[in-house]
Amino acid sequence: MNRILARYLLAAACAIALSNSAVAQAPAPATCQTCGVVQSVNSYQEKGQSSGVGMVAGGVVGGVVGHQFGGGRGNTVATIAGVGLGAVAGNQVEKNVKTKTVWSVAIRMDTGNMRTFQYSSQPVVRSGDRVKLVDGGKRLALVAP
Repeated sequence: MNRILARYLLAAACAIALSNSAVAQAPAPATCQTCGVVQSVNSYQEKGQSSGVGMVAGGVVGGVVGHQFGGGRGNTVATIAGVGLGAVAGNQVEKNVKTKTVWSVAIRMDTGNMRTFQYSSQPVVRSGDRVKLVDGGKRLALVAP
């Protein structure tokens, strides 16, 4: 009876040892360093930069309009005020004309860190989509879950 019990225990120990070695030899799943899940997609308006052209053009137009008012010293004051106001208005108009929409995409990478990318055109991804970065994040590719 002891021999039978000893054989069963030996067989069980061998089975456990074989199963543990098989588990230890199984390769760990590879982590995609450039993959992640989109957390949010937001858009916002970014005001354009002034090049000075709007300011100069506005100043010229404001000076011409201001020169039409008053006489003598009043005419000079109106011309100077027209130049100043026209320059400020022209600068703001130029900034508004150059305003553009920017899309911000926040991605939780498989490595655990968060990365945010800005795009000048609306991306095709939505919150919850699994993506892969292409060209260092210049483009996003959808990945099957």
